[in-house]
Amino acid sequence: MNLAEKIKHLREVEGELRGFNRPMTQMEVVKTMHQELGVSISQAYLSQLESSKRLHLTASSRDLLARFFKVHPGYLVSDPPDYSTDLLTEVGQDSDRLGTWLIANAAEWRSEPVLSELLQLLAEVEEPRRYLAVFRTFMELSIEELEAIIDALDMQEEVE
Repeated sequence: MNLAEKIKHLREVEGELRGFNRPMTQMEVVKTMHQELGVSISQAYLSQLESSKRLHLTASSRDLLARFFKVHPGYLVSDPPDYSTDLLTEVGQDSDRLGTWLIANAAEWRSEPVLSELLQLLAEVEEPRRYLAVFRTFMELSIEELEAIIDALDMQEEVE
């Protein structure tokens, strides 16, 4: 994802988080940034970044956008061609790649609270792969069947 795509994506996410149910406009970003942080970039500059007329951010603009969108400043750095977030070397058996992946994605999906919480909970349990296997089996059932199972379990708890 290039810088222009990242900024557009952040405007979309921020609009949803703020309850607009749409991406924030560039002007809304500029005004809200000024209201919340006391400083801002210009709408024209933001437009140049999003249209790829300007390919790089100044360090101060990158830090300001990162603070406003609450992301790490490194997120706003364009990835070089053929860049991959996947590990290219084998990781030893002792490390828990799934746990690391779950934690990282829980943070990344904070705009989807149910998914973020599920990923976080999976990261914290002792055997997340067993839970995933059970979830996989549940996916073969209809949602109505799953709801009936949950209702039956709730009734059993009330009896006990």
